[in-house]
Amino acid sequence: MFALNFNKTAMPIFYGKAALRTYLKSIENENLTIGFVPTMGALHQGHLSLMQQSLDNNQITVVSIFVNPTQFNNPEDLSKYPRTLEADTKKIESLDSDIIVYAPSVEDIYEGNIQSETFDFEGLENQMEGKFRPGHFDGVGTIVKRLFEIVTPTNAYFGEKDFQQLQIVKKMTQKSNLPVNIIGCPIHREENGLAMSSRNERLSSEQRKEASIIFKTINNAKILFQTKNAEEVTQWVKTVFDKNPNFELEYFQIAEEDTLLPCIKKSKNKKYRAFIAVFVNNIRLIDTISLK
Repeated sequence: MFALNFNKTAMPIFYGKAALRTYLKSIENENLTIGFVPTMGALHQGHLSLMQQSLDNNQITVVSIFVNPTQFNNPEDLSKYPRTLEADTKKIESLDSDIIVYAPSVEDIYEGNIQSETFDFEGLENQMEGKFRPGHFDGVGTIVKRLFEIVTPTNAYFGEKDFQQLQIVKKMTQKSNLPVNIIGCPIHREENGLAMSSRNERLSSEQRKEASIIFKTINNAKILFQTKNAEEVTQWVKTVFDKNPNFELEYFQIAEEDTLLPCIKKSKNKKYRAFIAVFVNNIRLIDTISLK
């Protein structure tokens, strides 16, 4: 681990980009690398694992906590998104008190103009999440680009649960000529297989238990895909959720990993991944699994 001790008595927390940039410049060195983990808070073990990977591979680690309004197409989802800054900072500090936290206000990020930039993601934005959340990925691209410009990281860490987002961020970084290495990290799951998510905090204990059906279903879909085509597997998944009235399947799609285009006919030369979005009492959960 390369984390440095900068002789602080407490973990540094910044609420404004100017103060953060001044601080980072004061400790900058051409031999130091900055690892960055952007989050929307309500931190769980999956987030902490991203931070640990950054700590293991960089001398400086910055974590942002910001619920970004431009990536929510549902105002109710934005208003209900958990905001737990005090608890989040305690979790971060328990991992490593040298981590630098950036918890900006909406004004600090958007300066009175809460609008997304428009990006060309070369079609990556038109599949799955993009179909059901108009403007979502422009919002994601906008906030990640601004955070990269503020933090100027060497490496940035993203969980593979949001695999489409990971591909979008890679494309945005490439097309914007930003010198940031994007690193995808494995999904962390609860004991019952449910992918860890900040939204899980809104589930009742019973719903959380029942939501294990999501991972079980896509895991079985992976097995089925060895002998069945994508359409057959998709129909099987729909049947599973039709029999479970507590869950509403928004989409299930088998897609090529690189292009995110739907699998029409299997090819041995392509990597495929299953994507799913399910509502549990109006709480939207997503998951994904490699079909290799």
